[in-house]
Amino acid sequence: MSDWLVTQSPLPRRRPRALSPLREHLRDTFWFAPTAAMVGVFVVWLVAQELDAALVRSLRDDGDYDTLAELLRFADDAKTVVSAVGSAMMTFIGVVFSISLVAVQMASGQFTPRVVRLFVRSRITKATFAVFLATFVLTLLVLTSYDSGADPDIVVSVPLVQSVLTLVMVALSLLLFVMYVNATLRLMRVSHVIARIAAESFRVAALMPVPADGEEAPALGSATAWVAHGGQAGVLRDVHIARLVRVARKHGVVLRMIPRIGDFLVPGTPVLAVHGGQAPPRRALRYALSVGVERTFHQDLAFGLRQLSDIALRALSSAVNDPTTAVQALDRVVQILATLSRRPLDAVVHRDRRGAVRLVQPVPGWTELVDLGFTEIRASAGGTPQVTRRMLAGLDDLLRLAPPDRREPLLRHRELLLRHRELLRQAVERSVPASADRDFGLQPDRQGIG
Repeated sequence: MSDWLVTQSPLPRRRPRALSPLREHLRDTFWFAPTAAMVGVFVVWLVAQELDAALVRSLRDDGDYDTLAELLRFADDAKTVVSAVGSAMMTFIGVVFSISLVAVQMASGQFTPRVVRLFVRSRITKATFAVFLATFVLTLLVLTSYDSGADPDIVVSVPLVQSVLTLVMVALSLLLFVMYVNATLRLMRVSHVIARIAAESFRVAALMPVPADGEEAPALGSATAWVAHGGQAGVLRDVHIARLVRVARKHGVVLRMIPRIGDFLVPGTPVLAVHGGQAPPRRALRYALSVGVERTFHQDLAFGLRQLSDIALRALSSAVNDPTTAVQALDRVVQILATLSRRPLDAVVHRDRRGAVRLVQPVPGWTELVDLGFTEIRASAGGTPQVTRRMLAGLDDLLRLAPPDRREPLLRHRELLLRHRELLRQAVERSVPASADRDFGLQPDRQGIG
């Protein structure tokens, strides 16, 4: 278990941000934004209440009771509007988000359950829900600010600023509601869902460290110690790169991740190999690894291909029978693989400020990514010429699009790509009895069939 091979080692162009895992985890929750909005609106209400009280004190000190009486009449009229908004807002929230849950359920059934995460991470969805709840809380707080009496001589506060603030929040709620409906309808369309998945994949690839010219893989030798997973069982979602680099630098060692992002861990599984010294104390590695119930995009290079493959497989099932959706998924599979063909794979290296190697993190290799993108779709597309033609065109494009510096290693995978083509031909021959139909189904076409 001590003989581990570390391949190319990219050099990061910028240091990892320490709060990056926390920020990503908060984006995967739905409670943070509404809670922050309600706390924020409470603070704003306290400020508005103090401004209203200061306005009343200023008018009373100036003896301008006529203006104060006019403000009281305006506030009394505004109270009716505030009460109506407060009684209607919660009903509005319930109806809107009940419909949204139905839409999410339909999307997960049509595409894949993993696309629900796109709805959870949607900023416009969280902003709409947060503003709706904040508006409701504000109306309750404003109603408590009204004095029971209407005598300008004894009134303490006239909620003028608070009423105007409530109307502004109502207008903002209506605007966000229109934007929310538009965004939700877009996410229910498969083309936009596939585009979002591809965009997330490109973001993960862009954050991978890029090697310097002539950079060679470090020779780590045998491991001197091991660190086992001591937390709960689950999927490795991400690692706190900056923390692991700091710990390795402090103890003068090199840490090497053993599982990849997306692997399932059980307690006792070795997760870190230590090179060049003793294992850091467990408390130093606390919260360095995040384990959850499902995979996330944060550092998972293969998760986008996994989702696209799932969408294509469901589209090719006899229950759905939607080959056009499978072709759209294949479009993005080819695009992602073409982008990754230009990047070093198998492992990435993270360095400290002085350029010393401190963390080696495994990532999927080129062969694994090609298999993930094509194998399952190829096995299900034998009798669907639209998909087989698109897959053949995609394989041809991948062989042509490789840059010169990646052409030699890509040629080693040519046998793999040709094996995909041959297996695809065999699947079509088994599924399609007519020779003319087989020839038609095996002609490369970037649109499948026009």
